[in-house]
Amino acid sequence: MPQKYLIINADDFGLCKAANDAVIDLFRSGCVFSSTVMMTCPGTDDAVKFAAENPQYAIGVHLTLTNEWQDNCPWGPLTDGQTIRNEKGRMWPENEDFELHCNYDEAIAEAKAQIEKAENMGMKPSQVDNHMGSLYGMNGKYLMLPKVFKLCKEKGYAFRMCTTPVDSFCPDGVPLVLYKAFCYISRFLSKKYKVYTPDYLILTDQVESLKHKQTYEEFRDAFLKFHAEIPFGITETFIHPVVETDEIKAITGSWPRRVWEYQLMKDPITHRFFESHGIKLISYRELIEMKSAAATKK
Repeated sequence: MPQKYLIINADDFGLCKAANDAVIDLFRSGCVFSSTVMMTCPGTDDAVKFAAENPQYAIGVHLTLTNEWQDNCPWGPLTDGQTIRNEKGRMWPENEDFELHCNYDEAIAEAKAQIEKAENMGMKPSQVDNHMGSLYGMNGKYLMLPKVFKLCKEKGYAFRMCTTPVDSFCPDGVPLVLYKAFCYISRFLSKKYKVYTPDYLILTDQVESLKHKQTYEEFRDAFLKFHAEIPFGITETFIHPVVETDEIKAITGSWPRRVWEYQLMKDPITHRFFESHGIKLISYRELIEMKSAAATKK
């Protein structure tokens, strides 16, 4: 019988203590099943330590090639590539800056170094995804995505990507025809390199109905409403949970929504909602198992 599966990935694990405390609590309380670690940030070591000591959880690498908080939480690359850093030695703040300046070899070398840092620290990543979508090649570096798929093939990891278009999942400001072409290209690359991906992807930061909410309850209800009608198959969406601290308030003005996303996954209403709508929350490990079994049958 067809089933609706949903991966709610906790992005930005390793950003700082506020993020680490939230993600660890969500794992331990059974409220979240997948997360990905930023390998260049102040909280990286503690996040990787938790992942290495708790291999039962599906925790991957959040490839980070941009640094949007240049002054409040600065970081730089692990490698010495000159085109992937600005004059201060930090990563470029936006995707457009990164793609304008970087060359392919240095970008992929940095991505590989981040994966291997996690591996060398004793972590066994379950998947790979990308902070801010900087490696999608949407701003001129059109050969970037094939190179990322090739890297995932080399390392043996699943990758966050959309391979089947759904009109309502098209990000704000992106022409529908371009979004559909992107999905079809990703599907081709997934098959070519035998890299497992979700069927569908919701870029929650781009969902208009989730923006500008005044209360947690308004945000929660809008989030659940948007995800209520996901298609059959495997959909991924993502959150950036944090606990409310002075630290996170000093880093980003978006901290209230991040706190709400932490509360969302702790909220029994959230889990009852998905269960009542026939939506099963899963991890990336279950995605890999299901995709592997389907490939074996072919």
